[in-house]
Amino acid sequence: MELDEASQRLRGQADIWKFMLSFADAMALRCAVELRIPDIINSHGGPVSLSQIASAIPDTSTSPDISCLDRIMRLLVRRNIFTAQPSSDGSGDTSSTTLYGLTHSSRWLLSDDQLTLAPLLLMQTHPWLMAPWHCFSRCVKEGGIAFEKTHGREIWDFASQNQEFNKLFNDGMACTAKIVLNAILSEYKDGFGCLGSLVDVGGGTGGAISEIVKSHPQIKGINFDLPHVVATAPAYPGVSHVGGDMFESIPNADAVFMKVKLTINYSFITC
Repeated sequence: MELDEASQRLRGQADIWKFMLSFADAMALRCAVELRIPDIINSHGGPVSLSQIASAIPDTSTSPDISCLDRIMRLLVRRNIFTAQPSSDGSGDTSSTTLYGLTHSSRWLLSDDQLTLAPLLLMQTHPWLMAPWHCFSRCVKEGGIAFEKTHGREIWDFASQNQEFNKLFNDGMACTAKIVLNAILSEYKDGFGCLGSLVDVGGGTGGAISEIVKSHPQIKGINFDLPHVVATAPAYPGVSHVGGDMFESIPNADAVFMKVKLTINYSFITC
């Protein structure tokens, strides 16, 4: 049934409110990761109360604000990040205490899990990468790149001169590489069998190529990225790190491996 004009305007208003406040979901997720709430629940082996979460929050010099934590958790329950279930406090009243548990979504935010999106979430929601979004109108009026307008330099120069940002960015990219390679190696089982050497162009700190070499030890892996990136890369068996510029030259190998690791959000603000 077609909506009348008044109903359509009301629905339009609801949409604007939804889009205007959608940032709150990302910030609540960031809060949960910063406070290590998924890890706290996971370490208990089952649903826990607000007071149990609050008492386990790391690096607190004062008592956490339970009412603030309650509002954050209720929002994330509404978004299906956590579960909530009533628990009796011994008085027979099952509504007096709520226990919070993990969902399939929040398990992607466990910091110690091999396949985690927590570093990427912290990267994408950091002020350094959120600020360029405020420059979109300037980009339309003047042209140019949002990141450069915000920080005065392009992202690779910024990373080369800011160790904290360099680590934030590399950690975010590394976690996506693990997820992508887990899928590739489980399905593309024999695709690397004929190779003696492989170069990962734009390989970050080498997490992706190291997983390939681990599954195919006959491959000599080359992790190729900008010098300031490979300078912080850990050592991996069978992998050598080479710094350089892909637009100038690429190390020789039997094959080149390149993955599309830039998210839509990231590409919008840097391209």
